Amino acid sequence: MIAAVTDLDGSVTAVHRTWLALDGSDKAPVAYPRRAMGYLLGNGVRFGRNGPMMMAGEGIETMLSLRQAMPIMPAIAGLSAAHLAVILFPAGLRRLYVARDNDPAGAGALKTLTERAIPARIEIVPLEPRLGDFNDDLVAFGRARPAAGLRAQLRTADAGHFLTQG
Repeated sequence: MIAAVTDLDGSVTAVHRTWLALDGSDKAPVAYPRRAMGYLLGNGVRFGRNGPMMMAGEGIETMLSLRQAMPIMPAIAGLSAAHLAVILFPAGLRRLYVARDNDPAGAGALKTLTERAIPARIEIVPLEPRLGDFNDDLVAFGRARPAAGLRAQLRTADAGHFLTQG
């Protein structure tokens, strides 16, 4: 899987590669199945255009899993907890949903993003998976259960606008 890493203007700054198993069921059984080359700091893999509401998470798989339930919400994958913590905020961003991984690194990324967002007057709303991350949730539970969990975590107006029905 190859993904373009872009800056706020949409310019490609890096390329992220994930080697997959031949049957597509998981990452390939190689020493380092994920690699990036280029400039990552502050940038990420983007899904959709920047907007006043966005979601951000560590991995590409996490963000693609969330987009199963919220296909029109703009998103960015920071590619690691450390990189998620330092993503650059686009102009006009008012609310950022942070799909943190359920581990200490995910908690740290959420804390750092929240501290950075306060002076920028950006509301941070954590999105918590049941398992390790939202991709784990999608694989284990299918689409309906994670979507129901998201509905309870999103602001009411955002849930009505961004969540798919069914």
